[in-house]
Amino acid sequence: MEEPDELKLLTEIRDAQREHLAEYRKVAQESLALQKQAVTRQEQIAKLYRRVLVVGGAVILLVLIFLVYYLYSFR
Repeated sequence: MEEPDELKLLTEIRDAQREHLAEYRKVAQESLALQKQAVTRQEQIAKLYRRVLVVGGAVILLVLIFLVYYLYSFR
């Protein structure tokens, strides 16, 4: 027995929707993975920025202390 055309069409539509849903899930998972990776990278950059800021501040402070010492040593 041959299925009526309407049933075939509905079956094809259902199969196409399942394929689209599977593709959507795949893309959504990839997007979520990329977002997690971006957040991790931002956290790493923030930690690095803080370290650079602290080290840079320490270096500037040491240079200022050296300059003050150097200026007062010649008086």
